Amino acid sequence: MQVFHGSYTEIESVDLSLCQANKDFGRGFYVTKFRKQAEEWAEIIGKVNGTIGVVTEFTFYERAFTEGSLKVLRFSGYNDEWFDFIVLNRDLETSEQKHNYDIIEGPVADDKVQRRINKFLEGEITREVFFEQLTKYPELSHQICFCTVNSLRMLKKLNHKPIIKIEDIAEQIVEKLVTDFGFDEETAADKFFSSNTFSKLSDISTQFYEKDWSEIYKYFLNEL
Repeated sequence: MQVFHGSYTEIESVDLSLCQANKDFGRGFYVTKFRKQAEEWAEIIGKVNGTIGVVTEFTFYERAFTEGSLKVLRFSGYNDEWFDFIVLNRDLETSEQKHNYDIIEGPVADDKVQRRINKFLEGEITREVFFEQLTKYPELSHQICFCTVNSLRMLKKLNHKPIIKIEDIAEQIVEKLVTDFGFDEETAADKFFSSNTFSKLSDISTQFYEKDWSEIYKYFLNEL
């Protein structure tokens, strides 16, 4: 599936720690299958940042929805489960992630929808009235949120550059070495960054970065 991300600049890599919290599906990197939707957002965010806005195009590997190593949540439309999940993630009392899903797909709570959610939270309308009003604006919207480093391996730019940061995979493996073997962080980092496994991971042409980080970790253990 071809998907799109609208921003003020082209996306080269994703650092999930820099993504905003308290969005529809929580903190994560968002794309849509509708180019027009991405273009509209690129125009809005571009004006805010003094640019013309850019749409970056990706290939999304839909096997992510069935691959057992990823925890996926999918909403087919505006329904009670979607509504409750949006309200949960939009809670501004804390910026902490409210769930442990890798990938989430569903409709967008745009400005019009968000205003109705706020009215519900403030007690101005009931849940039934919310959905009744929503049916008056049947505009199609779509988003997929990539919430974890592991999920980003299912996304690739059309120029074949990896969207996932190699450093993020390395960080997870170093942390695992510290936990499993009791190494201090410096020793663990030295062992991994000097390994053939890291050399292979860093070589984009091998596409080794597309593997689950736990597979890469096992490969490194075999090297050790």
